[in-house]
Amino acid sequence: MTDKSGGNVPDLSGRLEGGEHRLHQRVYYEDTDFSGIVYHARYLHFLERGRTDYLRCLGVEQSTLHTIDEEGLAFAVYHMDLKFIRPARMDDILEITTRTTKATGARMVLAQTISANGIVLTTATVTVVVINKYGRARRLPDDLAATLLLEASGGQA
Repeated sequence: MTDKSGGNVPDLSGRLEGGEHRLHQRVYYEDTDFSGIVYHARYLHFLERGRTDYLRCLGVEQSTLHTIDEEGLAFAVYHMDLKFIRPARMDDILEITTRTTKATGARMVLAQTISANGIVLTTATVTVVVINKYGRARRLPDDLAATLLLEASGGQA
C-alpha cells in the first residue's frame, strides 16, 4: 500500500477478503474499565473504525465525499443492533469484520463482528443512511452501491 505521496505505509486500513473487510486492532488500557475488560461504549469505536476502513479499502475517501457534487454526500448511522456475547480484555488483538448486506436507495446495511482468537465477542447490524450536506436523505450513487454489493458478493458479479 502507498500513501498519497507514493511512499509505502503499513496495512493500517485492513484488507478485503472473501466478500468482507478485516481490520485488526489491539485493546489498550484506555479502552477498558477498572477490571481490564473493554468498556461497552468502546465497541462503537472499534465498529466505526471497521466501517471507515472498509470504505477506504473500497476507494471511498469520506473526507472528500462532501464535495462529490453540489449536493454533497455523507454517511450517518441511523440504527444499530448490537449483541455483546463475550468480553474483550486489555491486550487482546481484535478482528473487526464488516460486510455489506444491502445497498439501495439512501441506505446501506452492514453486518459487523468483533472477534478475538477466532471467538466472536460482539455482533452488530448497522443501518447507515446517505445524506447531503444539508442533512437530508439522498440516494447512494449507483457506482458506489454497485461497488459495495460486488464486494459483498466476494467479487462475483
